Amino acid sequence: MTATTTAPLAATPVRTTRQPSARLRAWATRAPLLPALIFMIAVTQLPFVATLVISFFDWNALYPKARHFTGVDNYREVLTDADLRHSVWTTVLLTVAVVLASLVLGLVLALLLDRRFRGRGVVRTLLIAPFLVVPVAAALLWKHVLYNPEYGLLNGLLHYVGGPQPDWISNTPLLAVEASLVWQWTPFMMLILLAGLQSRDPQQLEAARVDGASDWQIFRHLTLPHLRRYLELGALLGSIYIVQNFDAVFTITSGGLGTANLPYTVYQSFYQAHENGLASAAGVLVVIGSIIIATFALRVVSSLFREEVGRA
Repeated sequence: MTATTTAPLAATPVRTTRQPSARLRAWATRAPLLPALIFMIAVTQLPFVATLVISFFDWNALYPKARHFTGVDNYREVLTDADLRHSVWTTVLLTVAVVLASLVLGLVLALLLDRRFRGRGVVRTLLIAPFLVVPVAAALLWKHVLYNPEYGLLNGLLHYVGGPQPDWISNTPLLAVEASLVWQWTPFMMLILLAGLQSRDPQQLEAARVDGASDWQIFRHLTLPHLRRYLELGALLGSIYIVQNFDAVFTITSGGLGTANLPYTVYQSFYQAHENGLASAAGVLVVIGSIIIATFALRVVSSLFREEVGRA
């Protein structure tokens, strides 16, 4: 017998599929957002970088060949010039007054709307309406329909009761601007605080009433501590927008009578004095201040989300 030897079978290669790495999967997930991100950078960040560069130059648009690098001199002038310092103080005063008044009135309206009554939906819609008005249109409304000394509604009511006929814008210019902004921003504060009121634990409120707590005690010891985060959020978001407000000052007073805030001063420096470098430095300071306020606002929002998740 002859022994037959069988040749060993050749090993067949096993094809392995390589899994994409976590970094590759992350980029694949973000890829659809890249066009929007590139567009946002081109529209917002590149102009800001250009503004930052111009802020280090003595650059007058009327004399473009005379521009030269000055370092931080423009920032030093913004912080030391009397008119610019006054505009900074006006911005702070305007922001604090409008935010505080809007928060107080918004809280009162939110407490009223938190109660059940007939027509609450209609009342809520009417109270939200001022926030939906275009800022320039709202300023024109206050300037001509309410403040006008000859045919304005305020002087018409005073004439009906035999009162004086003041020129509201000339006599109280800053208060006139503040009143128009409070009217427009109170609904925004009301919505935030109303959301906070409706997120309260009803069982906790019922237990407090059973224990004999009065409405004032419930508001002071339960409602107000619960609304602290919402009050902070409203104050921070309102400050971000009111610091940058230009429409009301430009429309009602044209920056006169001591009402020129920092955004209006930037407008004057750029479009009237043609001082591009100085206006850019002031604009950069406004952006830095807004970023600082926005950082605190984002922290408050994140803490609210954490509280809601923990409560769920």
